[in-house]
Amino acid sequence: MSSIPLDYETLRLVWWLLLGILLIGFAIMGGRDLGVGALLPFVARTDEERRVLLNLVGPTWEGNQVWLVLGGGAIFAAFPPLYAVSFSGFYLAMIVILLALILRPVGFKFRGKVKDPRWRAAWDWALFIGGFVPSLIFGVAVGNVLLGAPFHLDDTMRAFYTGNFFLLLMPFALLCGLVSLGMIVTQGASVIAGRTTGPLAERARSYGTISAMATIALFALGGMWIALGVDGYTITSVVDPNAAINPLAKTVTLTRGGWLANYGLYPWMILAPVLGFAGMIGALLALQARWRLPALLASSLGIFGITSTAGLSLFPFLLPSSTVPEASLTVWDASSSHLTLFIMLLVTCFFLPIILLYTGWVFRVMRGTVSTESLEKNPNAY
Repeated sequence: MSSIPLDYETLRLVWWLLLGILLIGFAIMGGRDLGVGALLPFVARTDEERRVLLNLVGPTWEGNQVWLVLGGGAIFAAFPPLYAVSFSGFYLAMIVILLALILRPVGFKFRGKVKDPRWRAAWDWALFIGGFVPSLIFGVAVGNVLLGAPFHLDDTMRAFYTGNFFLLLMPFALLCGLVSLGMIVTQGASVIAGRTTGPLAERARSYGTISAMATIALFALGGMWIALGVDGYTITSVVDPNAAINPLAKTVTLTRGGWLANYGLYPWMILAPVLGFAGMIGALLALQARWRLPALLASSLGIFGITSTAGLSLFPFLLPSSTVPEASLTVWDASSSHLTLFIMLLVTCFFLPIILLYTGWVFRVMRGTVSTESLEKNPNAY
């Protein structure tokens, strides 16, 4: 491995950062579409207004899913034990998410096939489910990671998940789900308010104001719950960041408020929750002031801060085990080999800039206000 210019520890850290970037990218970019879908039946009152919202996200939503696909691929290739445990243990929850996400492309294509108001209303609610359910369950998943997942490993590193779907619906996990839903609805409202006009934009501002305030309050409540009511995980044995993969070669203890320890060790991490609060407060103020672009930028900053707070609090843990804490998966003992991480990094350095450039070009082409008048001029509109 001496020919590889980066040591194992550095590559593991780089891939932890890249995984975080991909997941945050999906939360921001995919959150635009999920948020608009969750608001569809409430913000838009007429068929024309609902068509405006469909055409607001219809041309770009598929491209935004690239972040989710890349995030899943990064977990599979960079942290295979994490992929094995999470994708099998949370199988039913992921099926629910996938079924909800499938409703979106079907809804976009089939809603306009029949002019019957009942037909279109049914697909509007299907699109609502496609935005609401993933937004909620993704947050519930993060909450369960902070609580610890019920799994253990045997001597051959085979994973055994001992939980079920309903055990995922713990009060703290549901709170995290509401935080996720609130920040994504705020993102969707900022998009609608920024690219539409008239009553549609005004209603979006009203819902966005409520969701931003709810997100701020729920995020603060979650922080207090973490400090006072949730046991955090701490590695108490010596950690070798360059060691071979072996999740069982460590000792772990649980302490109340342990997820806050990183903020004492690395004071700069406090920027994450500060940005989370600042972004949502900024989105709230910008929506009230009718500042279009600042509202979207502030909402995106809030999503970045809130999501980063979860990741930084967990570090170096990827998926703690609530049944056998020593089996918890961390950045240091659940990664792929040194050579695999390096080759993947080279591939990523080539393709990720292309994806960013293409995404920027698409949004530049699709910029501007969407209105009923613009739909009449577009024969390909939904």
